[in-house]
Amino acid sequence: MSLECAIGNTSWPAAAAPRQSRRRPDAMTKADSAEYVERYSDLILRLSFTYLGSSSDAEDIVQDVLIKLMLNAPPFSSPEHEKAWVIRTTVNRCKDVLKGAHRKRNVRFDETTPHPTAPSAEEVFMSQQSGVLDAVNQLPEDQRVAVFLHYYEDMSIAQIASIENKSVAAVTKRLSRAREALRKAIERSHHDVIE
Repeated sequence: MSLECAIGNTSWPAAAAPRQSRRRPDAMTKADSAEYVERYSDLILRLSFTYLGSSSDAEDIVQDVLIKLMLNAPPFSSPEHEKAWVIRTTVNRCKDVLKGAHRKRNVRFDETTPHPTAPSAEEVFMSQQSGVLDAVNQLPEDQRVAVFLHYYEDMSIAQIASIENKSVAAVTKRLSRAREALRKAIERSHHDVIE
């Protein structure tokens, strides 16, 4: 007995079949899967990279979250509910990676090896946006995530508060502190350039 996998034509033996959820995996088509990948892969990748600072870990999280979305997601009441679920699941998966034992014992591979001769798209983007992006990446995690969701994903403060299970006032304060820290960091970098 086999079960058709949601990601292509791979057959799973009955013993290794993914756990059944409210959404039947065999009901999802390749087009549905492709639509999820198109809609959410960039969001998940950027958010994961913002949290972890590692492109390989971020890519792993993209796969994990998309598979979870395709196989085990609850029914959603609206597209906003679905997007909030994806963001919350991504944040939780990032936190799991950060507290994982392998992260504490191992050095990231990309920190120990020389970069390839041709810069990746990520490196090009980082060099173009280095000043502001470096300052954003230096923020504490809670402020960094709030800045990312508000300014890069155009989410309202109320939406961020809902996703983070925080009050609107707490998210507003995080953004205020983040903006102040960014202003000071950018002023320092401009001051250093002038001298």
